[in-house]
Amino acid sequence: MNNNELFEALALLAKEKDIEPSLLIEKIQTALVIAIKRDYPNSENTKFDIDLKKGKFDVSIIKEVVEEVDDPANQISLKESHKYSRRHKIGDSCVIKLDTRKFGRIAAQTAKQVIKQGIKEVERTQLIEQWGNLQNEAISANVLKVEPDSGNATLEINHSEVMLFKSDQLPGDTLKSGDIIKVYVSGVSANDRRPTLKISRTHRELVKRLFELEVPEIYDGTVEIKSVSREAGMRSKIAVWSNDENVDAVGSCIGPGRSRISKICDELCGEKIDIVNYFEDSGEFIKQALKPADVISVEIPNETERACRVIVPDHQLSLAIGNKGQNAKLAARLTGYKIDIRPESGFFEG
Repeated sequence: MNNNELFEALALLAKEKDIEPSLLIEKIQTALVIAIKRDYPNSENTKFDIDLKKGKFDVSIIKEVVEEVDDPANQISLKESHKYSRRHKIGDSCVIKLDTRKFGRIAAQTAKQVIKQGIKEVERTQLIEQWGNLQNEAISANVLKVEPDSGNATLEINHSEVMLFKSDQLPGDTLKSGDIIKVYVSGVSANDRRPTLKISRTHRELVKRLFELEVPEIYDGTVEIKSVSREAGMRSKIAVWSNDENVDAVGSCIGPGRSRISKICDELCGEKIDIVNYFEDSGEFIKQALKPADVISVEIPNETERACRVIVPDHQLSLAIGNKGQNAKLAARLTGYKIDIRPESGFFEG
């Protein structure tokens, strides 16, 4: 490959991979250092002059011009230096251009591998930078295809294909090509051969982000979401707080005619969402968290142990516990307390 062919190939590669030419040159220089070290292991000084625009590609080693050569790898005699320039005198630096085509086979292979790996690293860095601002956000994604056997779906995000695994889909999801869905970006994988987004529809933060997108009062900070607990596809609880006494936090989230919460529930395949008021007083917060059940009293023996006993009317016991204990579990996660629910009479129903 001559220089013109080399630069044409590099320019095409830079365009195809959307890599800055300067970064590509940096990786090429790294590769050439290794290649030179293989053929000239003791040489201490190398020089690179690579310019994609000008089509210039010179690689040299530099030796000191001396009267008597003690270190052939880094020194050259005055007589020998005159082969490169008649102007050389003792103490000068003699620049000896190398023909990269004469590098050994192993050196060339090493250079190729380093360039290849360098390009991968540049691609990885660029993709992480490109996707970094999406982390911890809920974004819209287009479903490209769904694998019939596994149920895994391929989505398009920022002109890139990202896999949404079946385990990260909602139980009620029946995805098909062309669907537009909301997903939560939980992170960026930087350890794979090719970095990719980690996305989910089951992550509890997806509920929070959807409310932030749908409720202006949350977006502008008037209403805060203090806590979220979730059984994906089944039920969620969110605790909200208003920073303005004239704004109803729960009402803002529900919206006129339940318009806001209904839109979010539809996005989550009909997942039920309980919105409760947050209280700094732990007892009051626990009462709210157990809604729709009524609570008679909450006893917290020791705040540091994060455990409490709750008394509810006998006829509300099943409601407080919920189907398969779901209401109690979600309330416990929402408040951070272990909740022991007891009937008012002291006797469990049934």
